[in-house]
Amino acid sequence: MLKPKNNHLHEFLTEKINQQDAFSLLKGLTIWLRQGKAKRAPERIALLIQILQNDTALCQQIAILLCRWLCSLRLYPLFIGAGIFSRDGFSRELIDRLYEKFNPAYKDPHALRDVFLRLFIRASDRSWIEAVPPRTWLKLFHLLRKNTPENDRETAQRYLHREGFHAIEMLSIWVAAEALEPNLIRLDNKLLDRDSAFVALKREVAMWLEAKGHQQEFDDSHLHVMLGQCRRQVESLRKKGAGVGAGSSMNVAHLLQRLDQTFDRMILLFRVFSRQKPSAKCLLQLVGTLANASAEQHSVSRLWKSSVGMLSRSITQNTSGHGEHYITRNKKEYMGMVWSAAGGGVLIALMALLKIYLGRQIDNPLMYGIASGLNYGLGFALIFMLHFTVATKQPAMTASLFAKVVERNDKGTAVNMKLAQLLVDVARSQMAAVAGNVLVAISVAMLVGAGFWLTQKTPILTAEEVAYQLKSVNPFGATLWYAAIAGVWLFLSGIISGFLDNRADYLNLRMRLRHHPILRRMLPEKWRGKMADYIHKNYGSLGGNICFGMLLGMTGFVGHALGLPLDIRHVAFSSANIGYAVASGGVGVWLFIQSIVFVLMIGCVNLWVSFSLTLAVALRSRETKIGSWLAIWRCVRDIIQARPLSLILPIGLATDEANETPKEITK
Repeated sequence: MLKPKNNHLHEFLTEKINQQDAFSLLKGLTIWLRQGKAKRAPERIALLIQILQNDTALCQQIAILLCRWLCSLRLYPLFIGAGIFSRDGFSRELIDRLYEKFNPAYKDPHALRDVFLRLFIRASDRSWIEAVPPRTWLKLFHLLRKNTPENDRETAQRYLHREGFHAIEMLSIWVAAEALEPNLIRLDNKLLDRDSAFVALKREVAMWLEAKGHQQEFDDSHLHVMLGQCRRQVESLRKKGAGVGAGSSMNVAHLLQRLDQTFDRMILLFRVFSRQKPSAKCLLQLVGTLANASAEQHSVSRLWKSSVGMLSRSITQNTSGHGEHYITRNKKEYMGMVWSAAGGGVLIALMALLKIYLGRQIDNPLMYGIASGLNYGLGFALIFMLHFTVATKQPAMTASLFAKVVERNDKGTAVNMKLAQLLVDVARSQMAAVAGNVLVAISVAMLVGAGFWLTQKTPILTAEEVAYQLKSVNPFGATLWYAAIAGVWLFLSGIISGFLDNRADYLNLRMRLRHHPILRRMLPEKWRGKMADYIHKNYGSLGGNICFGMLLGMTGFVGHALGLPLDIRHVAFSSANIGYAVASGGVGVWLFIQSIVFVLMIGCVNLWVSFSLTLAVALRSRETKIGSWLAIWRCVRDIIQARPLSLILPIGLATDEANETPKEITK
């Protein structure tokens, strides 16, 4: 196919007119504009307009060719297809888009939807389309319209209206059918009502179409009211799906996004076809929307970004729901955190000892990784079930809570002093948890080591093992890198916990377990109800802890298998290992103090990596942002200057009145 060039554009247009090939004409012009990119697109359209203005006969021939060609195509599939997700669900559409990249479907030259897909083949086409000012596109449109014979114009107008009305009718049927979608009924059973917003919209559209078909006047104000109600219904469903207690899925998010796209398209079609003679500006907007949608029709990234938002919000919403329990704002809560972390420290010391024992007994790297993962995972789960605390589990929860506070502001940014106060509360709570974990883990490890020495007359660790434990916390090697890996796993465990909590809500796990046929035979109703309630409430926490443990345990094996420097360093386990090393002898006071400092450095990396990653995801899922970190840190500085001890101890805290706002925000 001949591709036009600036100095041969007139010859190209003449050739396509002689061939009476409208599609090749448009295809060649599209390639020409794409090659010029956004920078040259406006001047190239201006050149095309100039040529058509100087050659009226050529302009009239092109206008007639395009008008008659357009009337020979099926239009409504483009109106209802381009830019609107399919009904097959997220997974099916994702697979279809991936398959389309490797084995593209046949494009029917008699369907305008397929024609657009052949014209606009790249997502980057959007840039040059939007680079041309609307007034320039309108100038080209008016020029072609003026040179189209009146009979052809009227025929095209009638055909456009018929196809547009058909498209509006089909879209309204789609919307009404969603009132029977089980996933949406689960979120709001009012959709089953006969007068639900979706069904009422279909009835209103039917009356509008009947009036337009008979060219009668019709007050469409109620139609727009129904569209507004439908939009509010979708937003309500989205909020329920993203909230704690309802649960969401990729398919639900995909379906709600499809409904939003459908309403957008209906509104645009109403603007175009509500008048007997469509507005050139509205027609241009419709064509531009369809062209951009066709350019992105097979974009996997666009599908992912559009559908994943509500699910990620639901996950982080469940995570932030647990964040409030990890923040202390008075002496009672602070001491509760210390004692809870102390209990966790006892179990961590015993888990560290078991890991040392497993390392001595298991030589196979894979089996050792699995055993270590189970030791970590089941131990973390037991700590949770006993209502104890692992300090490093806090950041993933508190970061999501922090993002929730940010979102409270209507403008997407929050009052800096409130965020600063929350940061101080989080820091104080985190220090209490770390202190409880580390001090008790070291103390218990030293006591166990001393008891072993007294009873067995030999140190619990060999000299080589003591040297290894001291080297493992030395930050001048790969220790901090390993601590960062553990921080990533902490972040992922928080996401997994939120996902599983969301899944439990989505499946209504409580009622499934209460009425499970096997459990009904095994357990009485009272016990079955308690078990169902406990599993539903703690499904995410238990699953997240076990997954976190397996991630920690298997990292070393993956590094060994791939020959990569992969391992983990966790602040609580490192402190317990130092305790066992001290109890085994050969560790002086200064070396012990140095090792404690190194352990705290590991903890800082664990906490910072997991907090920053979780905060980034939580903010993105809520489509909000931090206004100014510098301003927040200045507020933190002011709080510390006014009440310095409040950063580490429940002393000199703000008055109840001053703390009232943060408490309300985080509910």
